[in-house]
Amino acid sequence: MSDNVPTTDDRDPALVVTSMIDRVLDLAATWTAWDGRPLPSDDRIYTPHKAIRRVADHLVDHLAEMEARLAGHPALPDRWHASQITTPADLAPFTDQDLDEARSRLTRLRQMWADRLGALTPDQLDRSPGTGWTFRQLAFHLGGSVYYADSVGDLSAATAGQ
Repeated sequence: MSDNVPTTDDRDPALVVTSMIDRVLDLAATWTAWDGRPLPSDDRIYTPHKAIRRVADHLVDHLAEMEARLAGHPALPDRWHASQITTPADLAPFTDQDLDEARSRLTRLRQMWADRLGALTPDQLDRSPGTGWTFRQLAFHLGGSVYYADSVGDLSAATAGQ
């Protein structure tokens, strides 16, 4: 986990996470127009599959952390390579079926996060058990996962001239 503590505000933490997922899915709806060329962003490259993988992995990783801490267990460290690598699967065409899979996966994660964060009291959000950021800070950190999808962007203009 980064030492950069996420900044929070008075927004509902569940809404921060669910809004991020909604934005990712809105962008993903345009990605069937992707031409197969990886898109550079900062010092990495992104593709539709990589963006979905990173968002989903990030949501799973921090959900596992939160559940472990609530159960009084240490969180298992993640062993993902994150966005440092681009796998052959990341380079595959992004089809209507891939979009459907992404919607299913991220919609379920959206519900899990909304339910979990919604069940916590303000005190639990701000005085979270175990080591690490508070659960409110985790939610705001996850809100930044839209970066991966924004790195691919809105590709609807790619089909506008067709």
